[in-house]
Amino acid sequence: MKVAVQSAPFDLGAELAGFGVGRSDVGAVVSFTGVVRDDSGAMEALELEHYPGMTQRAIAQIVDQAVTRWDLADVIVIHRHGRLGIGEQIMMVATAARHRAAAFESAEFLMDYLKSRAPFWKKEHGRDGTSWVAAKDADEDALKRW
Repeated sequence: MKVAVQSAPFDLGAELAGFGVGRSDVGAVVSFTGVVRDDSGAMEALELEHYPGMTQRAIAQIVDQAVTRWDLADVIVIHRHGRLGIGEQIMMVATAARHRAAAFESAEFLMDYLKSRAPFWKKEHGRDGTSWVAAKDADEDALKRW
C-alpha cells in the first residue's frame, strides 16, 4: 500500500509498473489520474494547502477502509499539493483486487473521498485574482452511495 502527499510531480507509468503483477490473487487493476482543469476559462493555476500529518493520516484511514471493504491486494494513492498549472496531474488512485467490480468500486470510493473529504484547501488563481474553492453539492451527493 502506498499513500503519498507530495508537491512533486509523479510518473504514472513508473507508479503502475508492476502494480499487482505477479500475484496469483489479483485479477484486476484499475487506475485513475486526476488532472487540473479550468471550468471557468479564467483560471491560471490551482493551489492546494494542507496540514501534512493530518492529511496523510486521513487518506491512510480511508485506504484502510477500502482495503477491508473490498479485500484489496494493493492500493496506491498519490495526491499533490502546492501550486499546480492547468493540465498538471493532481492525484492518482490505483487498486488491485481479485475481481474487476471490487477494483472499480474501491477506486471510485477512494476518488469520491479524496474529492470531498480529504483535508485539502483549494484556491484558484486567475486573471482577476484568487478565490477559495467551495464544496460542491454534486461531490457530497457522490458520497451518499457509499
